[in-house]
Amino acid sequence: AAARKAGYATKPGASQPSVLEHAAFGTVLGEDGRPFKTRSGENIRLSDLLDEAIDRAGKTVDSKNPGLPDAERAVIAEAVGIAAIKYTDLSSERIKDYVFSFDRMLAFEGNTGPYLLYALVRTKSIFRKAAERGVALDHAGTPIVVAEPAEKTLALELLRYPSAVRSVAAALEPMRLCGYLYSLAGAYSSFFDACPVLSTEDDTVRRSRLRLCELTARVLEDGLGVLGLPTVERM
Repeated sequence: AAARKAGYATKPGASQPSVLEHAAFGTVLGEDGRPFKTRSGENIRLSDLLDEAIDRAGKTVDSKNPGLPDAERAVIAEAVGIAAIKYTDLSSERIKDYVFSFDRMLAFEGNTGPYLLYALVRTKSIFRKAAERGVALDHAGTPIVVAEPAEKTLALELLRYPSAVRSVAAALEPMRLCGYLYSLAGAYSSFFDACPVLSTEDDTVRRSRLRLCELTARVLEDGLGVLGLPTVERM
């Protein structure tokens, strides 16, 4: 009621206030199973938490790609660190407690923010390689040829995106979109391993697979944007 009276619930230009609903949230636990706090017993500051995540992400990025320029490394480390923190919050079942672990949230495998950022980077790397080889990059309207099981799985996952977004709004559960993006990343990984894109000799198949890569990149980037996660071009 106070938010409505203060005007916070009404979007600029809207005549009616938005519907406000309380979204209950569980407790963040330390690895000892107790509410997450520092050793002194005080709650850790968010700024310190983010700084620690970015610092750890930077070390991981260094180990995976030591040749990156310092400026680019800093941008990637910040994106990975912030995405890791946000995704851990959003991917957990909202009303349940979850255990906070830097090692788990910064992992590049499993249902984590860094894993999804890496999946997006893999889609973009295809187009950089295609440009280097002089392959046409405009595939809008290209018919998608579904011949392999991995192609069909990926295509069907892409079609689920609108309903996944609607389900988040209906249930107030961002974890549903996180689960969808993780499933899409897994489908793309299987497609990437099973279906050569640039090396295939059939031009129709190549264009179709590039179209699937393009759509996957668009959906991953849009979905991460909906969740408020930053993205990068390479890692």
